[in-house]
Amino acid sequence: MVSIWFFVGVLLFFYGVLILGAGIYGLSNPPHVVLAKLHAEIWWGVLLLLMGAFYSLRFSPWRGK
Repeated sequence: MVSIWFFVGVLLFFYGVLILGAGIYGLSNPPHVVLAKLHAEIWWGVLLLLMGAFYSLRFSPWRGK
């Protein structure tokens, strides 16, 4: 039986990749918003990647219990 948290981790990881990619693209084409210099997309993407990797590895169906 596969834990639902494994799928949550995979989704978080996937969304992290997408948001981080958008943030990296935003470095070369900066948006016209007030707080663009904080690069929130990059921070948010990295956070989602880390959380997704944690959940995916912690609740992996291949990991023995």
